[in-house]
Amino acid sequence: MKPYAWIAVGTAVAASTGAAGWWTQTASPEFVTEAVTQGDVARAIVTTGTVNPVVTVQVGTYVSGPIQSISCDFNTQVEAGQLCAKIDPRPYQEILDQAKANLASGVAQLHKDEASLAYAKTSYERDRGLQADGVVSQDTLDSDRSAYDQAAAQVRLDRATIDERQAALDAAQVNLDYTNIVSPVRGTVVSRNVDVGQTVAASFQTPTLFLIAQDLTQMQVDTNVAESDVGDARIGEKALFTVEAHPHETFEGRVVQVRRAPISVQNVVTYDVVIGVSNPEQLLFPGMTANVRILVEERENALLVPAAALRFDPHRTGAGTGAPAGGVEDRHVWVLRDGRPERVPVAVGLDDGTRVEITDGSLPVGTPVIVDAADDAGRSGGDSLARSPFRF
Repeated sequence: MKPYAWIAVGTAVAASTGAAGWWTQTASPEFVTEAVTQGDVARAIVTTGTVNPVVTVQVGTYVSGPIQSISCDFNTQVEAGQLCAKIDPRPYQEILDQAKANLASGVAQLHKDEASLAYAKTSYERDRGLQADGVVSQDTLDSDRSAYDQAAAQVRLDRATIDERQAALDAAQVNLDYTNIVSPVRGTVVSRNVDVGQTVAASFQTPTLFLIAQDLTQMQVDTNVAESDVGDARIGEKALFTVEAHPHETFEGRVVQVRRAPISVQNVVTYDVVIGVSNPEQLLFPGMTANVRILVEERENALLVPAAALRFDPHRTGAGTGAPAGGVEDRHVWVLRDGRPERVPVAVGLDDGTRVEITDGSLPVGTPVIVDAADDAGRSGGDSLARSPFRF
């Protein structure tokens, strides 16, 4: 090859190398952007809870004995006073019959002693007249008086005995009636804890035989709200929640109670915030786990930017100029102007964790704000993002 050919080749290589270096030094970095949008935003308390009936009645037993029959089962609709189970009544029937016999014996004794009292009174009054005529002695009259007073006291004792035996009879009747386990309210049986033939003992603690929900069309969610968030919980705030049984349906309720009793588990303190919810279709079952968002504050038709736009700092990527991101008092985002990032101060409002409200109107809807550098996003997001770094 001739010398001038080698010179031309060397010149071309040097020119291309210089151009590549110049392009590398002067090319503007690429960024991932998202547009400013308009919509609704809310600040919420995020927690979990358990769905429960508003009123749940535990039906137990006052007396002990084997279960003779059961007429209520799971999901049975019951009325107030309806028989649900029966304990063997024979021992209590025997006690009742004995109490009746004792009462009858006491009444008969009263009648006998009342007759004795009448005779003692007649004798005393007769001898008192004869003693005035000198026919009977004073000692005889005193003896008649004593017999009369004793007969009157015996009648009073008999009447007290009758009252005592009547009370025993009433207690026996109450115990016999308690062998009938009835529903105290109108509702639905959600739990049955006994079977026919099982013996229940009510000596130390009343056993729970049935659990009855008074109204399954009105439910409540008992949530565990952290002590750092419970200060924002207010009665009347709207709450949205989902359950795993219906993952595509969102249920709405209202805060009806903020209970002040602390719940401490492993030194973590939470508070029960009760959410009332209507359940007309009875899709919610007692015991379901609810994922709850209590809406503390809402804003409609707000200007929204991604939360990542407020965290973005071009100085960490080697692009742009100007001061680094400031603190809470110096909130700003970066927008692209002539291919260069430009810092725009903003005033922020509500933050739902993914989007932040812009309250000063400095960014019109559709303005692309920078959320990341394209090279950083490309390493985590793949080649397609590197080829198309702008996202609107």
